[in-house]
Parts: sequence; structure tokens; C-alpha cells
Amino acid sequence: MTGRALLALLAVVPWPLAAGARKLTFEERIEITRGLMAEYATVKSFLPRSKKPLLFPSNGNYDRKAWDAVGKEHGPAARLGDQVQITKVDLEDDKIVLEINGGMKGRKWYQRVEVGMGNRTSPVSGDGTPTAGTTIALVFTEGVPALPAAEVKKLLAPVLDFEKRSVTEQYTETLPAPIRQAIKQNRALEGMDREQVLLALGRPRHKTRETKEGMELEDWIYGNPPGKITFVTFHGSKVIRVKETYAGLGGSTAPPPAQP
Repeated sequence: MTGRALLALLAVVPWPLAAGARKLTFEERIEITRGLMAEYATVKSFLPRSKKPLLFPSNGNYDRKAWDAVGKEHGPAARLGDQVQITKVDLEDDKIVLEINGGMKGRKWYQRVEVGMGNRTSPVSGDGTPTAGTTIALVFTEGVPALPAAEVKKLLAPVLDFEKRSVTEQYTETLPAPIRQAIKQNRALEGMDREQVLLALGRPRHKTRETKEGMELEDWIYGNPPGKITFVTFHGSKVIRVKETYAGLGGSTAPPPAQP
């Protein structure tokens, strides 16, 4: 091939873009937008109100201190366990910008639900009563890749959970592993607070209070005779002792039977 012919070929064949920098096709943009628009999610970390989009790198290592600082200035948009909704999706070269609960502007969120594609948007109706709003920008270092919406949701998992799970499940996931395991096994542990004991054992059948050696103690009693009786003792808001005994038909208690 002559040099002139090579130059002519280069003029009509574009030079390959760097990895990850390929422009999204119209169909790919539609897939991402459609899969995220109007979706509900449960908040997994403090979400502040913000005039500018909160930057969230695609590797998940976002600046928590910066988000906290914004929250101190403008207040919270949502807290752990709150449900929020995506009300607008914009695709830029290196980021996916998600408006949450209508953003920070004053209009009701359901009057502002829009699908963004380039410079054009169209309204979408909706229902619900979310709290305040904000905006999150999911940032990619080499341009927005052709990801399905399900993968985009996984990238946002540190702050937003799109799976339909209860607030209780969300809260339990934030607890230390030993407490989380005890709740799963319906056991009380020393160091638990009242809410965690309720998750593990439910409401006690009886409560008693006493002052012992200058300490105000509260016992939560679980179980009915004949069978195992569990005493969960609180000092202040924390469990300081868990004791299990066995009661006969008359209600008298005895130590647990020796293990064979």
C-alpha cells in the first residue's frame, strides 16, 4: 500500500479509542436509563442534601468525610434504612448522574420525574412520599462503559440497595459479625442493646427491675415452664449478663442439664 493510499484510509477509518472510552450507542444509553429510572432503593449510608452532585467513584471508594461535611451544611436527604427513588437519569461522558427524590429543588419530586437523554428530557408520573432530595454522580475514570443497569446498581451498593429488603435486614447487615450471627440464631449476647435483643428474641414475657450493689438492673425474661427460661440482664442500655435455666411444671428453676 502506498503512503498516499494509507493516508486516505486513515481519513475514513477512525483511530481506536482507549479501553473504556468508547462512546455508548443509543441502545446502550436507553438500556441504562430505562433500567435506573424511577427505581426505588434503600439507603445504606448517610445521604446528604447537596447543591452539586455527590461524587461516587465507580470503585466504591467515595469521600465519606466530604459527604458528611455537605450534610452538616445542608442537612440529610436520607438516613440508613430510608427508601428513596431515582427521579432523573443523565448520562455524561464520564459519569451517570442520578437525581434522588427530585433533587434539592423545592418542587415536589413527582412533578419533576424525568428521563434524560442528551439535551432532551420527558416527564414521568409517579407516586410516593420520599423525604428530601439530592444528586449522586457515579464517576468512571475512562468514560461510562456499556454496562447493563443491573451492574450499575451493584456499583452503587455501598450507598444504595436496590433489592427489596426490609429496613430490619438493612440494619442487621451493619452490625458486627458476632451480633449478626447471634440474631440469626435467636440468641442474646453480652454487649447487645435493647433493639438488638428484640431482633434476636422478640418481646420478653416479663420484665423486672432491681438495684444491686448500687447498680440499676433490668431483667428481660423469656420462655415458659416447663422448659428453658432465659434471663437477659441490662445495665443502662447494654446487656451485661445472659443466663439460661430450666423450669419444671411448678415454675421452679434448675441449672441446665449436664451435657453428655
